Amino acid sequence: MGEVLIRMENISKEFPGVKALKNVNFEIKKGEVHALVGENGAGKSTLIKILSGVYSKDSGKIYFDGREVEINSPKEAQQLGISVIHQELNLCLHLTVAQNIFLGREFVKNGVIDEKKQNEEAKKILEKLNVNIDPAEYVKNLSVSQQQMVEIAKAISMEAKVIIMDEPTSAISEKETEELFKVIGELKKQGKSIIYISHRLEELNRIVDRVTVLRDGEHIITANFRDLTIDDIIRYMVGRKLEEKYPRVYVNRGKKILEVRGLSQGTRLKDISFDLYEGEILGFAGLVGAGRTEVARAIFGADKFDKGEILINGKKVEINSPIDAIKNGLAYVPEDRKLTGLALNLSVLANITLATMDNVVNMLGVINSVKERKIGEKIIRDLKIKTPSLFQRVQNLSGGNQQKVIVGRWLLREPQIYIFDEPTRGIDVGAKIEIYNILNNLKQEGKGIIVISSELSEIMGITDRVVVMCEGRITAILETSKTTQEEIMYYATLYKKERSN
Repeated sequence: MGEVLIRMENISKEFPGVKALKNVNFEIKKGEVHALVGENGAGKSTLIKILSGVYSKDSGKIYFDGREVEINSPKEAQQLGISVIHQELNLCLHLTVAQNIFLGREFVKNGVIDEKKQNEEAKKILEKLNVNIDPAEYVKNLSVSQQQMVEIAKAISMEAKVIIMDEPTSAISEKETEELFKVIGELKKQGKSIIYISHRLEELNRIVDRVTVLRDGEHIITANFRDLTIDDIIRYMVGRKLEEKYPRVYVNRGKKILEVRGLSQGTRLKDISFDLYEGEILGFAGLVGAGRTEVARAIFGADKFDKGEILINGKKVEINSPIDAIKNGLAYVPEDRKLTGLALNLSVLANITLATMDNVVNMLGVINSVKERKIGEKIIRDLKIKTPSLFQRVQNLSGGNQQKVIVGRWLLREPQIYIFDEPTRGIDVGAKIEIYNILNNLKQEGKGIIVISSELSEIMGITDRVVVMCEGRITAILETSKTTQEEIMYYATLYKKERSN
């Protein structure tokens, strides 16, 4: 690691009702990978948005390569050599890889974009990263991990000195994560500095040199990663020791409440059959593209299936829409809470009561605001949702609190069956445990719970049985207490292995 490239001193930022940052200090050296960690709401995103010119700071100073600078826009940040790869990738899917890399900076010859030259230059950058992607391929045809590599190539093409990676492994497989780590190693060799934001603390020891912990908008510690344990980092993040990462409760399994028989959907789902019982958490594991989310959406009526049947409490039901699913006692917490789970421009209260409006309106269809507010206050209190008020826009809440708003919405309907798709993606360790405790409470109430997760440690830690999928098929249904992560991964790649033999 070299000398300090960026130093942020006493950075403060306040929003209405929220002191987001309080005299925070942060620095990154040339050629280092520096992890920025903390619970949701700790101030990580605000600090990064100030560094990348999205927000202006209220007070404090920023030094770049030894001189004080003002960063008033993302363009000014890019001119300094600061590039951000957001968790939600910012690419034009209908354009090619090369067109995305040089978007707004195209190679022009005789007044026309020189596609050949552009592809050649893109190929050089990709080869520099040891990434094998065709520059002429359309981005929509790439995997999420390949799209991330295009974002990195774009940053390199802009001669970025600092690359900020926000939750880069949240939506990719373990194999793709390994490829990303190799690329990060190449970037370090080239003298690039990486600010790495992740809630997956276990992966940090693979790539990180130093770590900075924020809590409640304040700087807690900066240290060499090798001098800390994961437990140390968690303690600094939450201000207390977490005794048990995966709290578990044991419940005698009740009657069978959900039966899925022979469910098929084109080439995406093939003869899916499984059961769910009262007081059970049933996990769904598999690699990206295995079909887990497709199963959930088909059961909930969000997508139609070609054949198969669904039985609830032994009775065949017709579920052709989410409304049908809700009427039959199902709830679905989707994978992408911002895109399909929340009405981001509405208040916390409006999002909580969205699925139970029939309980808060009178015969004329007018909302009883007093009743609505009492319901909202109870959910906020019971789930410990951190919000300045009921009327705060839900988009301003942290990821963990947004997730609890969606869960609270469904709790009001008191469904019999819950489907949680990646319930802890993008939320911190403290909020994860709160979500696990909610699942455990539902389990003790005799609810049937399906949890889809890409984290095998999570599957092992909270489920009773696990359904393993590969290429649209169920390859195994295992008792969690009698299996291992290695066995689950074997069945998650079974069809791929058979096809390659």
